Amino acid sequence: MAAKYYCADSENGDHIDDPSEDALFELLSDLNDTDNTFVVIQPDQDDPAWFASVAVLDERGYEIVRRDTTRREHHVTNEIDTGRIAGDLTKWLAARTFQNTA
Repeated sequence: MAAKYYCADSENGDHIDDPSEDALFELLSDLNDTDNTFVVIQPDQDDPAWFASVAVLDERGYEIVRRDTTRREHHVTNEIDTGRIAGDLTKWLAARTFQNTA
């Protein structure tokens, strides 16, 4: 069954349809600086209007990119706490989900 709203894919091939905050936390916790350096979350469709990505930085922490072309948003931040990243992304994703179903 395809994702209802969005899916998350990591560099190592992990794929989760409509991931919960806990599932995002697990994906982020599995990131490392050798063979699993990023996670991308986006609608499961061709040419999605938005996406979020989390990538391991060479130094300590993660770079979070949020882009939404329909709202003209493009934010890049750094964070070290995977719990905070997962929570913030869950809220950001919920706003896109509501927008697409309204």
